[in-house]
Amino acid sequence: MRLVWRHAAAKAVSAAGEANSDAAASTARSEIRIVGSSTVYPFSTKVAQEFKNKTGVNVVVESTGSGGGHKLFCDGAGMDTPDITNSSRRQKESELAACHANGVDEVVEVMIGYDGIVIGNLREGPEFNLSLKQVYQAFAKELPTSDDDCTMVANGYNNWSEIDPSLPNETIEGYGPPPTSGTRDAFVEIAMEGGAKAYPCLAALADSDEDAFLAAAHTVREDGRWIDSGENDNVIVQTLVNTPTAVGVFGYSFLAQNTDKIKGATVDGAEPSFENITTGDYPISRSLFFYVKASHMEEIPAIRQYALEFLSDEAAGEGGYLEEIGLVPATDEARAAYRDAVVTGTGYAHEE
Repeated sequence: MRLVWRHAAAKAVSAAGEANSDAAASTARSEIRIVGSSTVYPFSTKVAQEFKNKTGVNVVVESTGSGGGHKLFCDGAGMDTPDITNSSRRQKESELAACHANGVDEVVEVMIGYDGIVIGNLREGPEFNLSLKQVYQAFAKELPTSDDDCTMVANGYNNWSEIDPSLPNETIEGYGPPPTSGTRDAFVEIAMEGGAKAYPCLAALADSDEDAFLAAAHTVREDGRWIDSGENDNVIVQTLVNTPTAVGVFGYSFLAQNTDKIKGATVDGAEPSFENITTGDYPISRSLFFYVKASHMEEIPAIRQYALEFLSDEAAGEGGYLEEIGLVPATDEARAAYRDAVVTGTGYAHEE
């Protein structure tokens, strides 16, 4: 069944007004339509508001999760499909192939900056100083019998202190994003894989049988110790407020905006701070993206203007208004390269 962008969502943001004369003249649709990542959503809506103030152009942003956004975006090239999809991970090779198969010939990739994935809990709650191995031990569905025996058995840890006596004597109860979320993808690819490789036998398996290793590293518990909590990270934050002993998995920007309520666990000795994400010292860090249809930029020139606003020094540069709400800026050189791709409408080729 054909997926069509939906102009209705609790998290949609729309600003009333007329598009500029260039955009209005080129197409019957003047507004810019964006779907995708809940993590990128606050940054995208902030840019949308600033862009509206400067140009009068409507921008509608819907939070569908990264995976859902790519499906909607790649469904076709028609003007009834989204112009842009936000993503808290890089677009998968299979997703780009789906775009091409459905007539979206040129997809412009834009990396906007960096984010960390936080394991957080209520500010008044217990302190968590975790290793990646302990994160994996808490949330993997199955674990090796021992460091040297990769016979997989059901995860029997129910309390954090059972993993290590230094950890809080509290029930393991983690709230995190569902499989459609880019945050979930990044969490399993960075944190869970990193923790799995702390088992020597799984590290060896990663080299000898990648598929078997990924099955062991990426499969999250289904016994109530991990709870999928939807695409809205704000819901996870509110859950932690109401559940003092639980932990949540979410993007750094949500920690930055809620430091009065929640705190982040240290991971491998590093706090989830702006500085540690910038330097790469915090081990669960990732790049954030959005993707643009080059053909839509020709139909609606305001799309290109919006993308350039997002990449401007004022927005995504050091000290910009997106840094104020939690974005860790990319380098000036990186942003300049992505600006060039936007200006020329140059699609990217996936290299994995």
